[in-house]
Amino acid sequence: MHLHNRVDREILKQQIQESTEERITLSFYQYARIGNPMFFRDHLYLQWSELGVLGRVYVANEGINAQINIPKDRFSQFQEQLTTITFLEDVRLNVAVDDDSKSFYKLKIQVKKKIVADGLNDAAFDVTNRGIHLKAEAFNALTDRPDTVVVDMRNHYESEVGHFENAILPDVDSFRESLPKIENILQEHREKNIVMYCTGGIRCEKASAYFKHRGFEHVYQLEGGIINYAREVQEKGLSNKFKGKNFVFDERLGERISDEIISHCHQCGAPCDTHTNCQNEACHLLFIQCERCAEKYNGCCTPECQEVIQLPAEEQKVRRKSRPQKRNIFRKGRSEHLKHRLKQ
Repeated sequence: MHLHNRVDREILKQQIQESTEERITLSFYQYARIGNPMFFRDHLYLQWSELGVLGRVYVANEGINAQINIPKDRFSQFQEQLTTITFLEDVRLNVAVDDDSKSFYKLKIQVKKKIVADGLNDAAFDVTNRGIHLKAEAFNALTDRPDTVVVDMRNHYESEVGHFENAILPDVDSFRESLPKIENILQEHREKNIVMYCTGGIRCEKASAYFKHRGFEHVYQLEGGIINYAREVQEKGLSNKFKGKNFVFDERLGERISDEIISHCHQCGAPCDTHTNCQNEACHLLFIQCERCAEKYNGCCTPECQEVIQLPAEEQKVRRKSRPQKRNIFRKGRSEHLKHRLKQ
């Protein structure tokens, strides 16, 4: 059996879009010592391929970070398989709260140096000395106090479409970049309760330990991140302090947590929180686009990109190969041509 996908990505995407199969989208992570990440990676690929699992998974010596979806009728079997892996038998599964069964279209498991790119030297501090975990009810209570500050550990394009009330929203493009900036911002709040949150909790696991190492004493983190918070709020009838959408790193690009729309279309400025990637594959810029602009520009970020996608597919490929790639995928809404982009 081949331990990687060999089918064209566009064919896979079409198959998923046309499928009526109900799938469950979830994410999980676990820091653990993995002696042979490649062997573990292949083991997972063999098992999960048989179950029809799709998604993106990172495996490293320090653990696993998985964002996947599973056929609903095989979910129990998947859970049983996890229990056969010692360090995953009690892992928390963050099940999506707004799922269309189209979140992933192939299974990709990669061996990485780290399961989250943080730029930290883990040997320099105790990564297990993490902040105190807070469930939704405790999070709401603590963040209501005047001696508490709430910090969003995500990137600017994530917090732009949704965030917690009164949270500090660092203007950063990556987790690696956020740590020193946030430390500087928090200097005046050293005596307060520092409450961190992120999408599913993994960034806060490392960040809370790092900030405790840097001398912050009252460090807390939202257990299971925004995803688990939204589910607890729904199940327990709690007050929802998250406003807007939760950005997610799959085909959905977001899940609705509250009815508020707190961001704007990057092209016309209308209220909108729908992320998309420019349809010009040579650009692929991530930006916010309303339905009206999507129709006007054919899903592109500029008229120039709109002209490119009108060309025959083969000519587009030739153009991409004949000139240096200028894909804007990592610019995340920063491009100058977006009139209503998030200001730095």
